[in-house]
Amino acid sequence: MGKKSFFLAFCFLFVLALLAGFGGSKQESSASESTLENEKSSNAHTEEKSKESSSKSTSDFKVTLLGTGSPVISMERFSNSTLVEVGGERFLFDVGRGAAQRLNQLDIAPGMIDKLFVTHLHHDHVMDFDDVLISAAVPDPRGGREHNMQVWGPKGTKDWVKNTLKAYKIDIQVRKTVESASGLDADVHEFNKEGVVYNENGIEIIAFEVDHGPMKPAVGYRINYDGRSVVISGDTTYSENLIKYAKGTDLLIHEVISVKHPEEEYKSEALKNIEAYHTTPEQAGEVFKQVNPKLAAYTHIALLMPEEEAKLVERAQKSYDGEVVVGVDLMEFEIGEEVKVIEP
Repeated sequence: MGKKSFFLAFCFLFVLALLAGFGGSKQESSASESTLENEKSSNAHTEEKSKESSSKSTSDFKVTLLGTGSPVISMERFSNSTLVEVGGERFLFDVGRGAAQRLNQLDIAPGMIDKLFVTHLHHDHVMDFDDVLISAAVPDPRGGREHNMQVWGPKGTKDWVKNTLKAYKIDIQVRKTVESASGLDADVHEFNKEGVVYNENGIEIIAFEVDHGPMKPAVGYRINYDGRSVVISGDTTYSENLIKYAKGTDLLIHEVISVKHPEEEYKSEALKNIEAYHTTPEQAGEVFKQVNPKLAAYTHIALLMPEEEAKLVERAQKSYDGEVVVGVDLMEFEIGEEVKVIEP
């Protein structure tokens, strides 16, 4: 081979080597990019799982809206009922239509509830008492109620419980005999004045009077635990007494009504009377402004118009610049340094 031929062959091999090198570099670069993308994907997945875990985290003070509706029959909003889980105990505040079903959705058997606090005796706040009480007899691997249901409420509560038990006397007796069921009776702690009605294991529950027009008595409740608190208004119109007892609470759960647009006239005297002993969004805003909770949430949402037209938050925020949420069934709140909202 001559020098010229040797030189050309050398150049040809050199170019092939360079091309192979570039190809290898490209493959290595592609592999590196792929690895980086996998790492990003993995990190994103880990972060998402972390967020998911965080959203399901437990708290020693949690509130769940079981029913956020009114007497109006609805499959989306069951009647009023609120579950408070605090300090390892469960307390039910009102027991409206569908309370037993909502508890079951939370994997809580009705028999696992043995403490009920009643705000007043309108049927939409108490109509599921018999179901929650007697369903304790149904065999359930989650456990039944071992002792009597404990019921707290204002004057009239004893008669209501007594007559409910009387109505189901035969059913209860059969279940005790055939199923050896327990927890189908109730002890009533009726109170005639506002103040502390429960104080055990660091949990303090205060009842206070509210203004629900001709329905008297009617009360709200404040639950205090470890420097934190939740206030449940019950049914009421604008109430100075509620403001007094709710001052500085972490979470204020308050009723709201809108039977007409603000600029409209009432379509009937009955609607005018109904709204008179409930709370409009404007009135709620004034309450929130004076109470100054970390979070305000609507429940007992009584509307005679589509919810988007009612503008419940916007109307309250004309006078209140804090956060307001419109509650929905099974919405949860974790009470800590901040109030965390967990959508259902």
